[in-house]
Amino acid sequence: MPDVLKAPLVVEFPFTRSLGPVQSAFLTGLRERLVLGVRTGDGRVLVPPVEYDPVTAEEIRDLVHVGVTGTVTTWAWNPEPRRGQPLTTPFAWALVRLDGADTALLHALDAPGPDAVHTGMRVRIRWAEERSGAITDIACFEPYDGDDTEVTVHAGEFEEPVTGIVAHARLDYTYSPGRAQSAYINALSGRRTFGERCPSCRKVYVPPRGACPTCGVATSEQVEVGPRGTVTTFCIVNIKAKNLDIEVPYVYAHIALDGAGLPLHGRIGGIPYDQVRMGLRVEPVWTEGARYPDHYRPTGEPDADYETYKELI
Repeated sequence: MPDVLKAPLVVEFPFTRSLGPVQSAFLTGLRERLVLGVRTGDGRVLVPPVEYDPVTAEEIRDLVHVGVTGTVTTWAWNPEPRRGQPLTTPFAWALVRLDGADTALLHALDAPGPDAVHTGMRVRIRWAEERSGAITDIACFEPYDGDDTEVTVHAGEFEEPVTGIVAHARLDYTYSPGRAQSAYINALSGRRTFGERCPSCRKVYVPPRGACPTCGVATSEQVEVGPRGTVTTFCIVNIKAKNLDIEVPYVYAHIALDGAGLPLHGRIGGIPYDQVRMGLRVEPVWTEGARYPDHYRPTGEPDADYETYKELI
């Protein structure tokens, strides 16, 4: 039995958003070591604050300075912290209702073990040494048996308020292709491209999926396609991607390999970007030791007639 293919993959991007007056006050307050909630029309205090009442949908702006101490309402033990989590040692994820609030805030609770945590226990905020106006300004919660913190009304006015945040989203996972894609990848290492034909509609899928998404039946008949193909549609890329050593502008295209029933993606090279066109005939260019084509270049053949690829756009 062939070895199971697998590869580590990372999906990562920064998400930038501006803040309204309520969220701006909340995050700026954390920077100043105070927690702000918002009071609804019926008197409830919500922490974290929201800009619209979740019950009535009315806009709410009445900010309230709540306590830095609170009560655990529920919790779960985390024995193996992961990258990017608040603490590097085992801790509890806890919902904490701060004094003066009617809702609970989710954060880490630093405790020596699960036996030291219980619903109803009193805790307080441990502030981060360096604060910038983010939820991470709360380093974590810690057990506390002192007096409650005074709760007051707050105007939400600060010098140099936080007006925007950048949230870094990242997903790390290990991908293992199935039978069909494993065969496809192994064939690429020999500079050949295989698809699989649907026994019902006869469409050849490249890369193969192991089943026809249109007919819902399994595919097993392998069909070699290409290596040449036709550009069906394309776009001109003008923004340089991080860690991608390709000068802009360049062209990324849908390429219908000869014999394939749908196009695949590929970069077009060997031709000025403004000369790429629908119907352009191309062939793969391989680099030494690569397991897939580096890019596709013009073959010099006449352009394909539109009627031959219009169903593949």
